[in-house]
Amino acid sequence: MNRLNFDRRTQIVAALVEGNGIRSTERMTGIHRDTIMRLLVEVGTGCAELMDEKMRGLPCRRVQVDEIWSYVGKKQRQGRPSDDKARVGDQWTFVAIDAETKLVPSYLVGKRNAVCANIFMRDLSARLANRVQLSSDAMDAYADAVERAFGANVDYGQAVKFYEAEPMGAGRYSPPKVVGMDLSVIAGSPDAAHISTSYIERQNLTMRMSMRRFTRLTNSFSEKIENMKAAVSLHFAHYNFVRVHKTLKCTPVTAAGVERSLWRLQELVERTSR
Repeated sequence: MNRLNFDRRTQIVAALVEGNGIRSTERMTGIHRDTIMRLLVEVGTGCAELMDEKMRGLPCRRVQVDEIWSYVGKKQRQGRPSDDKARVGDQWTFVAIDAETKLVPSYLVGKRNAVCANIFMRDLSARLANRVQLSSDAMDAYADAVERAFGANVDYGQAVKFYEAEPMGAGRYSPPKVVGMDLSVIAGSPDAAHISTSYIERQNLTMRMSMRRFTRLTNSFSEKIENMKAAVSLHFAHYNFVRVHKTLKCTPVTAAGVERSLWRLQELVERTSR
């Protein structure tokens, strides 16, 4: 393909990080969707490398983790025996967030199982500079994964929310009401007041609003696992380095001391282009 000039590349990335899909970006920019997809994979791969380089020795103190559902190619129930189950069907993005700086230090796209939970927790542990208080939901694989990754060097608690049953009807898509929450100490001595998954659940909403392929009740989805991983990497690099957090009045990387100044989108595109 003819390489796009820098301004056009930045225009496309700007559209993607604001939640536009590949085809809507094609209509907005006049660039063919195949070219847009190739650019997404290129920049997304560069973003993954940037995150791996910069997210080291982090001073986080309170970290929350969760996993968010999406799918590649087809939904799980539509799968065939011949499908490569690692590349097609339900995919879960594991995400960690620092409750104080709102920094996302680690993420992983994979299956919701013990193997991916262990990989995710080992990666998270390796990026932290000190002992943290960790919060999660009660996914079965988390307790063992945390023990393997952190050993005794963690204060870990789980928060399990209970929801009111919603009757089927016109309002069935509204979020269910939380009627209770159970807090459990799993390891160490976590402060009960900070055993929570509220910030990571809010990050889940940000992901669904910022990546078209994560939006529920639409026909948007990733056709290849590489495309999803690239989109996720682009989202988190933009979120950490470029997007000013409304509460913090700065970007998460500046709040965490990873960077001293705000990045412009142009700088992110330049740093991650090949």
